[in-house]
Amino acid sequence: MAMLTTTHTANDVSWLKEEYMGEQPITTTPLESPPPATDTDEVIARYQKMVYAISLTHTPSRPDADDVFQEVFLTYHRKNPSCNDEEHRKAWLITTTLTIAKRVSTSSWRVRVVPLTSDIEESSFTFRTDEQNALFAALAKIPETYRTPLHLFYFDDLSVATIAQVLTLETGAVKMRLSRGRSLMREILEESHD
Repeated sequence: MAMLTTTHTANDVSWLKEEYMGEQPITTTPLESPPPATDTDEVIARYQKMVYAISLTHTPSRPDADDVFQEVFLTYHRKNPSCNDEEHRKAWLITTTLTIAKRVSTSSWRVRVVPLTSDIEESSFTFRTDEQNALFAALAKIPETYRTPLHLFYFDDLSVATIAQVLTLETGAVKMRLSRGRSLMREILEESHD
């Protein structure tokens, strides 16, 4: 098995900015589906950006996101889940990423450990524009209940029905969470401008 590493450096999140923050449009064609991935390396190459972006928005720091990223693909490699199609594989990876990110974020270690230096935030990074920084900060402030559907809908371009299937919710519940999440984001962004 190849060594699982992210393809970014500690100070480079340009791929995240380009792919998920609107620097370049995301182009997807719903009628065309990519050929099925046959091994772990192909799965990593195809889904690394999605998994890392979800990890980054659901954990408090970049090192935690790196840990989640590696754990997801190690789990995939060990379990080698049989997937009917690429949509099923993508749903499995999203669900696994959310589960591991939640476990990392709520671990007892995080509650008990006190950082040696409180003035240095190792996870801080900035995007190219203040607007992108404000959006990411606002997204991080809203509860996970609303953050997850917003991320999947806007950044990963999933339909409401697919989000409902992945999160095991009713379609109406996903629509409500998207609506409430947008309202919370709006309130946070309006407060930051005042």
